[in-house]
Amino acid sequence: MATRFIARVGQTTNNGLAAFGDFCEFAGRTLLWLCTSGLKWKSLRLLLPQMYEIGVRSLPVIGITGAFIGMVISIETFTQFKAIGQENRLGSVVFLSVVKQIGPVLASVMLAGRVGGALTAELGTMNVTEQLDALRVMGTDPIRFLVVPRFLACLLLTPILTIYSDITGILGAWFIGVKVLGVPSGPFWHYAEHGVELWQINEGIIKSFFFGAAIALISCYKGFNCGAGANGVGRACTESFVASFMSIIIMNFFFAQIAQNLYVGLFGARSVFG
Repeated sequence: MATRFIARVGQTTNNGLAAFGDFCEFAGRTLLWLCTSGLKWKSLRLLLPQMYEIGVRSLPVIGITGAFIGMVISIETFTQFKAIGQENRLGSVVFLSVVKQIGPVLASVMLAGRVGGALTAELGTMNVTEQLDALRVMGTDPIRFLVVPRFLACLLLTPILTIYSDITGILGAWFIGVKVLGVPSGPFWHYAEHGVELWQINEGIIKSFFFGAAIALISCYKGFNCGAGANGVGRACTESFVASFMSIIIMNFFFAQIAQNLYVGLFGARSVFG
């Protein structure tokens, strides 16, 4: 039993490393095609439909989710601030939370669920029906023709959707804090302005580029390597979302740690009440 267990662990580890190597090769080929032909007219012509699908059609779900998350944060934070007589400073903490963490992570997770699953299902169906092989027979690299436009659309639009999520979250927090809970509008915006710096805003936008790239690469890779039949496509969609979500959370941790160390090293520690 112990021997079988060790063999199974070794086989699982070996398969995981092999899959990671295949993913790195897939990502490298995507980046190579992006650098060599990604900005040519043939590639840009394929980009516009993907930008509509990924960007425009994601606006409702990201806007509604961002607004209600901002409302919830405002409600939960107001109780704690009121207990210490600092409810006028509600805007600073809410804005900082939304801009640094909630906006980028929330927008990326929504994209992983809505766009990532769709990309995996679309490319997985093409793989199962041998359309990818047909492209190779015709002398067209499927990565250049199918993956690069989707990757570039996710890379460019995830930061824009992050900004949109920030705005809706901030407006939702303002509505609950000012119109419902009675926080004065002037102090709310005043402390929000002094509580958030350009550094925090840029931090959220910069890491959203990496989140979008991870979503596109993982989703397309899972679609290209899905199993046979509808069961294989469904399993690939599930694995795509799980892997994208985990990569977003893990990258967000390292970005937060690196950004915090850089900020303290450059500007020193700063309190939102300071």
